[in-house]
Amino acid sequence: MRRYIYKAKEQQTGKIIKGTIQAESERTAGKLLVDRGYVPESIKEEGGGLSDKLNRVTAKDRINFTRQFATLVGAGLPIAQSLRTVSEQTNNKAMQAVIEEILANVESGRSLSDAFEKHPDIFSKVYLSLIRAGEVSGTLDNSLRRIADQEEKDDKMLGKIKSAMTMPLITLFVIIVVFIYMMLEVVPHVESLYNDLHETLPALTQALVNIKDFLISMWWLVLVILAVVVVAVGQYLRTESGIKVKDTVKLNVPMFSSLFRILYNSRFARISQILLATGVSVLDTLNIAGEATANTIVQTSVEKAAEEVSGGKTLSVALKDKDYIEPLVYQMAAIGEQSGKMDEMLGKAAQVFEDELDEKIATISAMIEPVMMIMLAIVAGLLVGGVLFPIYSLVNSIG
Repeated sequence: MRRYIYKAKEQQTGKIIKGTIQAESERTAGKLLVDRGYVPESIKEEGGGLSDKLNRVTAKDRINFTRQFATLVGAGLPIAQSLRTVSEQTNNKAMQAVIEEILANVESGRSLSDAFEKHPDIFSKVYLSLIRAGEVSGTLDNSLRRIADQEEKDDKMLGKIKSAMTMPLITLFVIIVVFIYMMLEVVPHVESLYNDLHETLPALTQALVNIKDFLISMWWLVLVILAVVVVAVGQYLRTESGIKVKDTVKLNVPMFSSLFRILYNSRFARISQILLATGVSVLDTLNIAGEATANTIVQTSVEKAAEEVSGGKTLSVALKDKDYIEPLVYQMAAIGEQSGKMDEMLGKAAQVFEDELDEKIATISAMIEPVMMIMLAIVAGLLVGGVLFPIYSLVNSIG
């Protein structure tokens, strides 16, 4: 669909309004405006400028939309009117365009889930499944609230992980900047001083001088190599084998492996709880929740469990002994099978993982700080040994 900028007059009030609308053509856009009670005055297709390309839909935009949509639907407003109201209140142009396209599809007779399905880059399979289940069961507002709750938890969890990594990255950046400054500004002065006095540079200082000379004369080669490596690695990580390697590393890398394993099990348990509570079948839940973990290795384990469930095994038995599936998941699933409260038990497992994840993030943050301090001490030691000691030694020899 194309996006059109329009100027129209409200039929009842005569008020002039401006906005954007999604439609197959200019004529269709005009018809949609008339159906909404407007008299179109001008309609023209919107150009895709740089600002539009930079204006992307974020997780926060999606959460805000879902919350507002759920509130309006829960209040008894028709779906089309709810979508139109949310669109008018949305500031993000990209999100507004998506809502208007969903509205256009709904008004043309498509189901809400089909309209959402046209935007797989914005709405995940979990999102679409809950919308579909909500439509069938007549509990769309509850499904939307569950979606918003889960996305808020995911966003908050990822925010904590990013926050934990911020200080180490800043420290690493400072170390690199200090090292480059010392190599390009301080080391040349030490070299010049020794040359003027016809003295031989100490071995460590000479090594730093060699590094400095290489950086100055071959900086372009260093940049080219870095660029090639970054592009090559980026391209490889987009391939199927690259994604598997990346996901395997996450699950086994020292210090961080336990954090990622808890994160993926938390996602699996929480998504499974939400889907089962909404009435999605166990098999569909496994397939959707496995993909929602965002790790192909964990997803493969869940898919194997789904095959066993389709063959007649219970969920707890199928999940048992699968790679990277924590024991708590199938233990709580077994309790859920006996009590008839599978979704509730998986929800409790997810809560345990989420609490544990908070502790892991705090622990890893505390562990990273000493590692960064050690790195800083090593760099400082090299600079002191290669710069300050030679100057001190030279002053003593002259005295």
